[in-house]
Amino acid sequence: MTVTKRKPPKFLQLNTRPSVSGRLMQIGIVISLFFLVIAVLGGAFQAWGLLQDPTASLVNPIHEPPSASHWFGTSRQGYDVFSRTLFGAQAALQVVILATALSLVIGVPLGLVSGYIGGRVDRILLFLMDTIYTLPGLLLSVTLAFVVGRGILNAAIAISIAYIPQYYRVVRNHTVSVKTELFVEAAQAMGASTWRILSRYLFFNVIASVPVLFTLNAADAILTLGGLGFLGLGLPEQVPEWGHDLRQALEALPTGIWWTALFPGLAMTLMVVGLSLVGEGLNDFINPRLRRENSDFVP
Repeated sequence: MTVTKRKPPKFLQLNTRPSVSGRLMQIGIVISLFFLVIAVLGGAFQAWGLLQDPTASLVNPIHEPPSASHWFGTSRQGYDVFSRTLFGAQAALQVVILATALSLVIGVPLGLVSGYIGGRVDRILLFLMDTIYTLPGLLLSVTLAFVVGRGILNAAIAISIAYIPQYYRVVRNHTVSVKTELFVEAAQAMGASTWRILSRYLFFNVIASVPVLFTLNAADAILTLGGLGFLGLGLPEQVPEWGHDLRQALEALPTGIWWTALFPGLAMTLMVVGLSLVGEGLNDFINPRLRRENSDFVP
C-alpha cells in the first residue's frame, strides 16, 4: 500500500520560502522591536545608572566627541547625546502611536457610515475629507500646532488630522463595494439594524488594509514630528525629541561638531525604515496576488 505524502499547509510553505518582502519585513520587525524595547526600558536603564538623565544639562563637558564615557558625545548644552537619542524613541513612539490611533478611531467609523448610508451624508463627508487630503500633511500639522500648542497630546492631535482622510477613503471604498454582497443583502432582508450590519457584517470585511496603512502612517508621523520639533512646535524643550535636537545641532555642524546631528538623525531614519518595511511586508502578506508575484523572484 502506497502512502501519500500530504503537503504542508500554505502558511508553512510561505515560511519555508519567504518572499523578498517577507525577508524585509523580518528586518523591519527587528528594528521596530529594538526601538520599542528602548522606549519601554529607557526609564529602567536610567534608574539602574546605565543612562544619564536626558534633561540634565551642563553636567557634562560641552561638545565632547564620542568616547568611552559618552558614547555619542555631548551637545552644546552639556546633554549626553546617547541618552537623549534613546529617550527620543520613547517620545516618538508615544506621539506616533497616539496620533495614528486617533486618526484610525475617527477615520474608520466615518468611512463605514459614509460608504454604507451614502446620499447626502456621503457627499458631505467625501467633500470634507477630500479638502483635508489636498492639504500637505506637514503644513496642516504646523498650522494646528500653532493653535493647540506644544505637548504630547497636542502634537498627536496636530499630526492625526492629516491621516484621517486616508483611513476614511480606504474604508469607504471597500464598504461601497462590499455592501452589495449577498450576505449584506440577506442581513438587511432579515431586518438587521444598521449598527449590526456595520459592526458584524461590514467591519471585518473592509479593514484588511488598515494595518498596512497604520504602519505606513506611523513611519510618516515620525518624520512629521521631527519636522515640528525642528521648527520648535513639537514637544516641550525639556522632553528629549529628535527634531529639536537636530535643530540645536544645526548651529554647531559648520564648526565640525557632527555627532550631535548624526545620531538623532540616524535613529529617526532607522525607525522610519523599520516601520516602512513592516508596512510593505504586511501589504505583501495581505495581498495574495502580490505575494505570488514576488515569490517568483526569490532565488
